Amino acid sequence: MGLRDEWSSIIRVLREVIPVYDRVNRVISLGKAEEMRMIGIVEGIKDGYLVLDAGSGFGNMSKSILKIFPNVRVVMLDPIAEMLHLASESMAEYKDKDRASFVSGIFEYIPFDDGKFDAVVCGYSFRDALVMSHAIREFHRVLKDDGRLVIVDIGKPDAPLVRLGASLYLRFILAILAFFAAGRLGLKFAAIYDTYKRLPKNSELLAMLRERFSSVKLISRMLGAVIILIASK
Repeated sequence: MGLRDEWSSIIRVLREVIPVYDRVNRVISLGKAEEMRMIGIVEGIKDGYLVLDAGSGFGNMSKSILKIFPNVRVVMLDPIAEMLHLASESMAEYKDKDRASFVSGIFEYIPFDDGKFDAVVCGYSFRDALVMSHAIREFHRVLKDDGRLVIVDIGKPDAPLVRLGASLYLRFILAILAFFAAGRLGLKFAAIYDTYKRLPKNSELLAMLRERFSSVKLISRMLGAVIILIASK
């Protein structure tokens, strides 16, 4: 499961929407994106951790972590160099204090040694994996023996009617909201529906994580249309 052949086209869309990325995400998440990220952070991160923010984008997840925990250090990993550059500029104060660093890379080939990190976080980025099982394997590999994986993302509800509602929202309503937020460029966010179609159902993703991790906690919001997963190695 994952984007596979569609990955390059999704990355191209993400590059194109950089100027409106944060604005549109706030609108299409109905203002809930930061709240969901905070649940994952509070549940999965402790002060003093070395954290890998996988698929970091502009660094929204990293910024929240660094503000909350004064002794955490974060490494931001993203395949889009332009996003990392903008994140580096906006996080100069943390970079200067050696609390934030920036690396270009993908989930499936993380350029770090085994057992490097106390936690890996994915804020609305796991759905963009090339191959989800390979990404999970790599997250597990770079975590310390007592490390944690935190995933905050769109969910695919198991209940058929709820899943239909989520699908209709992502396919039709999202595009309307994105258009009002950012005009024609906002319409490119319709690509989120393409990533959603390739998502496993929530129970299937839970099972995938349990193949690698000793325990996995699922926190469901919006009837499972948004999920927070805390996996312990």
